[in-house]
Amino acid sequence: MATLEITICIGSSCHLKGSRDVIKIFERLIAFHCLEDKVTLKGSFCMGECSKNGVCICVGEERFNVTPSQAESFFNCEIVPRIKELSKAEVGT
Repeated sequence: MATLEITICIGSSCHLKGSRDVIKIFERLIAFHCLEDKVTLKGSFCMGECSKNGVCICVGEERFNVTPSQAESFFNCEIVPRIKELSKAEVGT
């Protein structure tokens, strides 16, 4: 079963920008949507996006910058559709 890998920066700059809150929001949403077996949530130290607004989040190979206030809408708009695509691809194989 394929999983979507999400890496959240927990380096000092992103920590100050709210990475702990983003992680908690993602964990809550993953549980709410029953996606524990479809998402791998990881932490990483500095991902080189310190000068940008928000916490650096890598979804697959794509990077985003997300503030805690944007985390839920980001999850619903970026993560949920990608998981649905992964599920469709698995059914099609």
